[in-house]
Amino acid sequence: MTKRQARWFFLVCTFGFAAIFIALTIHSHTRFPELTNADQLSPDVVAGKDVWHANNCINCHTLFGEGAYYAPDLTKITDHRGTEYLKAFLRDPSAFYSEEKHRRVMPNPELTEEEITQVIAFLEWVSKVDNQNWPPRPILVSGGTFPGTAVAPDVDPTEGAEGLSSTAAEGEALFRQSPPACFTCHSTAPGVNLAGPTLAGIGTRAAQVIEDPNYTGNAQTPEEYLVESILEPSAYLVPGEIYGANGMSFMPNNYSDQLTEEQVQLLVDYMMTLK
Repeated sequence: MTKRQARWFFLVCTFGFAAIFIALTIHSHTRFPELTNADQLSPDVVAGKDVWHANNCINCHTLFGEGAYYAPDLTKITDHRGTEYLKAFLRDPSAFYSEEKHRRVMPNPELTEEEITQVIAFLEWVSKVDNQNWPPRPILVSGGTFPGTAVAPDVDPTEGAEGLSSTAAEGEALFRQSPPACFTCHSTAPGVNLAGPTLAGIGTRAAQVIEDPNYTGNAQTPEEYLVESILEPSAYLVPGEIYGANGMSFMPNNYSDQLTEEQVQLLVDYMMTLK
C-alpha cells in the first residue's frame, strides 16, 4: 500500500466510522423515551430517585449492573419480591435478616411511609426499563449458597428429567425461569425458608393445609390449593415466618397476567412431585 492509499484508507475509515457512531448515537437518543418509559416518570418516581441517592443506596446495591456489589442487584427487585414485601422490608430489614443467622444485615434507612412509597415507585419504574434483558438471569436476593436455590442446567425440559414426567420437567424449568423466577423466593430444600416458605414436601403438605381448620382459602384438592397459591397468594398466609403483612401476602399477585393456564398447570405438576 502506498502512502497515498494509506492516507485515503485512514481518512475514509475514520470519517466513515465517525459517521456510523454519530448515526447510532442519534438513533439511540430517538428511542430513549420509548426504552425508558419516559411517560411513566411520575413525581413519585422522581422523588424516589432522590430518596435512593440521599440514602446512598448505590454504595451497596446495583442498578443496571452499575453500583456496588456488597448487596443484591435491584434492577428487577419489584418483579421478584412485590410491593407488600418491599414495604415491610424497608420498614424494618432486621425482621427478615439478622447478622447472627445470615451473616449480614441491611441497616434500617428509617424512611417515612411516603419515602418508602416513592422509592418503590422508582424501583418499579427501573424494572420496566427495556435494558436488553439485563440482568441476564434473576439475581438471587437471598444468596445462591442456600440449598435448593440453584439455577437448573440448560436442558431440554420436554425430554423429561430423571424421575419426572415431561410436564413436571417443564414445570421445573419454568420454576427457574424469569418470570416467574419462583426459586428467588422459594427453596426446594427442607427447612430453608427464604422470602417465601420452602416448597420441600409441598406435594404432601398441600393436602394437610386444606384440611386444617385454619385454612382460609377455597381449594378442595391439593392441586387447586397450589393454583390458588400462585394466582391468589393472599387467600391463605402460611403461618410461621414473615410471609405477609396486613393480610396481604408478600408474593406478587400478578401471575395471572404473566402466566398462562398451561404454565400454571406445569408448575403445579412439578410441585406435586416435591413429596
